[in-house]
Amino acid sequence: MKPFTKEENSWVFYDWANSAYSIIVSTAVFPLFYKAAATNAGVTPANSTAYLGYTIAIATFILAMLGPILGTIADYQGFKKRFFIFFFGLGVTFTGLLAFIPSDQWLLLLIGYTLAAVGSAGANVFYDAFLVDITTEKRMDRISSRGYSLGYIGSTIPFIISIAIILLAQTEMIPLSTTMASQMAFIITAVWWGVFTIPMLKNVHQRYYIERESKPIVTSFKRLGKTIKEIRHYRALFLFLLAYFFYIDGVGTIITMSTAFGTDLGISSTNLLIILFVTQVVAAPFAIFYGRLSERFTGKTMLYVGIVIYMIVCIYAFFLNSTLDFWILAMLVATSQGGIQALSRSYFAKLIPKERSNEFFGFYNIFGKFASIMGPLLVGVTTQLTGNSTSGVFSLIVLFIVGILILIRVPEQKNDLVAAVKNTSV
Repeated sequence: MKPFTKEENSWVFYDWANSAYSIIVSTAVFPLFYKAAATNAGVTPANSTAYLGYTIAIATFILAMLGPILGTIADYQGFKKRFFIFFFGLGVTFTGLLAFIPSDQWLLLLIGYTLAAVGSAGANVFYDAFLVDITTEKRMDRISSRGYSLGYIGSTIPFIISIAIILLAQTEMIPLSTTMASQMAFIITAVWWGVFTIPMLKNVHQRYYIERESKPIVTSFKRLGKTIKEIRHYRALFLFLLAYFFYIDGVGTIITMSTAFGTDLGISSTNLLIILFVTQVVAAPFAIFYGRLSERFTGKTMLYVGIVIYMIVCIYAFFLNSTLDFWILAMLVATSQGGIQALSRSYFAKLIPKERSNEFFGFYNIFGKFASIMGPLLVGVTTQLTGNSTSGVFSLIVLFIVGILILIRVPEQKNDLVAAVKNTSV
């Protein structure tokens, strides 16, 4: 394997930058900060978890609606980077602003979180689409997996700094309240995310594109409409997206709501933060491991492995009753969360025509984001009906079962798919 190029390194480095948001804001500090604010306001634990699920659903619905439209426009020369910069800026700005929202305003916290989440997820749509511009098809699995691995490693640095400040504040070793320490974590995340995105902004450029036309927006809507009508005829692509719709829903829901689950089980915030840190460390080598194994057993086979492991996670979650059980569950998740996401991204990138990567990654986004509406809603409703968060996690097994059954039916003949896509291009 040839050394990584400057473009490849700059691209994967964005995972290093953005993953700080994923672990600190989405997974660790914000859920705990929000849960404390909601509890102080008299909201029950089950209801606050449900409200967080509904908020995640709203944020993902917004991106699901915007993704294909903006993606289709971004296929024109010069637009991909502009859209990436806009959403990246939105995410960094509102992540930082979370630090300035009063801790007793739990509803305002959810609104700020929604805007930060839209920015982060929106930037990732165009970031993922840049994969076709920075490397060859043969190297996509390894590059995508390396990105996730660097993300796990890089995110641990601001995570450690943030957690150290929070723990020192809790033990009164520094003159800060726990609330102020958590707010500092949001600022650290925004700065880290912004600074380490610079290589991506400088060195990654749109190589494949559609030439600009006189009425790009009107023409983009026409192309999008035609693709929507015809996408069901692209058998491999359509079936893969359908499978992805289900299994990635379960993956994303478990990641974003894990600390809320742990809190409801009575696990202390200190233990939760330590568990999340170790999960990041363990996930890094496993993401690379998945990439290497995909070269030997194919990416699709490794996707099967990841889905089965998540099914085991759902079953085990139903019987959680101790901190040790949560540790075991977290380590199971760590073995597969990066691999299943990385290989899904590269598997899809191999199926699509490069010059229309944004349009098709827009559909990749809409299937993933609409799926992320269903998962949190499923957990929220199940948790409220049963009064038990573990039942909510267990309900996600349905998504993995449906996902793997559909994935089995995805044809392997990529050339037939690409021919079909090109024949229906505008």
